[in-house]
Amino acid sequence: MCSDLSLDNIQQHHPKKAASSMIAYLSGGMENAVNEGADWRIDISNWLKENLDHNVIDPVVESQKQVLKHNSHNYRNWKSTDPERFKEFIRVLIDHDLKSVIDKADYLIVFWDKSILKGGGTHGEVTMAYWVNKPVYLVNSIPRKDLSAWISSCSTDVYDSFDELKNALLSKYKPEE
Repeated sequence: MCSDLSLDNIQQHHPKKAASSMIAYLSGGMENAVNEGADWRIDISNWLKENLDHNVIDPVVESQKQVLKHNSHNYRNWKSTDPERFKEFIRVLIDHDLKSVIDKADYLIVFWDKSILKGGGTHGEVTMAYWVNKPVYLVNSIPRKDLSAWISSCSTDVYDSFDELKNALLSKYKPEE
């Protein structure tokens, strides 16, 4: 079920683009998620390409690129062995992700599950997207009563499943034939 916030409310700020030019940023838990949250991102990436011809920015893939670029394969160990080095590298990831949200993505797809509750990146990405008037489509898998008022208010729409999200995206972005 969608929240009271409407896709139409933001449409005036984000008119329909040609479907092939759209880019979705895939926000969600990584640090505390199973497989860094890669599985749902792969599924939705494939669906977006097949059904809407939209591209994605996948922060799991982008982080792996940054690890290679900065030769930081052991960065997770640095959290306890070299906190300053860890902080510096995490800031590289933060900067890269926020630039992608602000400068490259047309909209965000967010998977909000319990893994997010111990992290901070998704909170920041959602807030920044809201701040720069990017649509935020949030799929919520925690009880509605536990969903942060801040996050739900930064979201354009909140869905209870990926199927609901897909139907809404088809309605909003499917090119007219």
